[in-house]
Amino acid sequence: MNAPLNHQWDSLRQSRARRLERAARLGLAGQNGREIPVDRIIDLLEAVIQPGDRVCLEGNNQKQADFLAESLADCDPVRLHHLSLVQSVLALPSHVDLFERGLANRLDFSFSGPQGARLAKLVQEQRIEIGAIHTYLELFGRYFLDLTPNVALIAAQAADAEGNLYLGPNTEDTPAIVEATAFKGGIVIAQVNERLDKLPRVDVPADWVDFTVLAPRPNYIEPLFTRDPAQVTEVQVLMAMMAIKGIYAEYGVKRLNHGIGFDTAAIELLLPTYAADLGLKGKIATHWALNPHPTLIPAIEAGFVESVHCFGSEVGMDAYVAARSDVFFIGADGSMRSNRAFSQTAGLYACDMFIGSTLQMDLAGNSSTATLGRITGFGGAPNMGSDPHGRRHASPAWLKAGREAYGPNAIRGRKLVVQMVETFREHMAPVFVEELDAWKLQKSMGADLPPIMIYGDDVSHIVTEEGIANLLLCRSPEEREQAIRGVAGFTPVGLARDKAMVENLRDRGIVRRPEDLGIDPRQATRDLLAARSVKDLVRWSGGLYAPPSRFRNW
Repeated sequence: MNAPLNHQWDSLRQSRARRLERAARLGLAGQNGREIPVDRIIDLLEAVIQPGDRVCLEGNNQKQADFLAESLADCDPVRLHHLSLVQSVLALPSHVDLFERGLANRLDFSFSGPQGARLAKLVQEQRIEIGAIHTYLELFGRYFLDLTPNVALIAAQAADAEGNLYLGPNTEDTPAIVEATAFKGGIVIAQVNERLDKLPRVDVPADWVDFTVLAPRPNYIEPLFTRDPAQVTEVQVLMAMMAIKGIYAEYGVKRLNHGIGFDTAAIELLLPTYAADLGLKGKIATHWALNPHPTLIPAIEAGFVESVHCFGSEVGMDAYVAARSDVFFIGADGSMRSNRAFSQTAGLYACDMFIGSTLQMDLAGNSSTATLGRITGFGGAPNMGSDPHGRRHASPAWLKAGREAYGPNAIRGRKLVVQMVETFREHMAPVFVEELDAWKLQKSMGADLPPIMIYGDDVSHIVTEEGIANLLLCRSPEEREQAIRGVAGFTPVGLARDKAMVENLRDRGIVRRPEDLGIDPRQATRDLLAARSVKDLVRWSGGLYAPPSRFRNW
């Protein structure tokens, strides 16, 4: 019998103790055990973070630990370097500064949004190693397996004297980040907007938090999901009409998620008007996994929406959400608690449909928002836009889609995954392409896989201004290709279609034009929108919605 190996089983605990001891030697044990003076934050970061550490810097879709991000970027790269960042969203200039200043060299993330161009430049210059572009739930899962942070830098609304945290409506990613870090020997540092004697509720208990710092300004929150109805075009109204009549109504979609964009905002604004005229109230769009989109206010007020669980909040929507506790998830304190991990789970397993947009789509239906010169990442789309084979409960929409895809005797259903795009995007760049930029990016990133957002075999429908392609009904790769070409319009991909084959697909209901759905494009006007300006949304809300100043023109 072999003798047991000599093994140290508490190395993480000892590492944590050494980090805390270094902070204490600098007089940073904190008042009341946890409070750190704002002018000592860089000293603290340089004491508890080590070269080569994995650092989770809370950058969410909306809530940003911006003060901590800027402070980390101001640290000495001689003392802190080769950091590996794990974070949902690379949203702020300071996030990219960490790589340009030599503090970090590796990134695992989900979405980069406004920093997509700078990120692409770093990749081109080989100044950054991208581990993977994840979907949110995938990244959270890896926090608990092989990407557990050594240090987490998070944002909270308030802390009390003991160090308990109140996160406010923008709970977002914080619970997943903190639990993974705190229970694996890590250090948790929170920037807070205020200190209170008594918190409205405790979202993170004090013994999960090591240090708190009162930030010099409230943490930044991005109004990511606010869309001005004044910018919804008549083309988008037409596409929304086709989606409502040709997909929502036909499948009876009640449980769903909408991606970001004016296309889906148009659908939301047509629910109280066009959808109501079709007699669809109570039959579609009743239960949502969704941020509180301002453009959903008219549908809520019209009684279309029964329930919304939120990934995060939205700037200006807190009072409205709190006043609609029958619809949103509101605590005893009177404010919403969002949770991105739970909402992503709901989007994966409980939603019957995801509908969103993309920047590129190929002839197999693969789509991506990672393009040459702009690596924006994917966010939650790969998760929401995938057909989960682990689902076991049935619904009419799921069953109908499954029978279309697999035949009348199918033993499982199918999630509806809809890509809704205009055939050309900004600068007349075609959305439909023979080959995605993702293949070139794979080489430049040195990645094992091309950064594809939604795989084509998960896509059930494509909606463009030309019509709807129902890929569930395609029975061969050739039919699938021609169905995609059939709605690709005047792009090179669309112009190369086999006209006879596309007409055959149209005869079989695989490709449908507006007139096939009984829709007159001349009736697709902005007059159908329940709200045609942000001010209209405020009126619908009874004055409860307080839009950010950049969306006010009155």
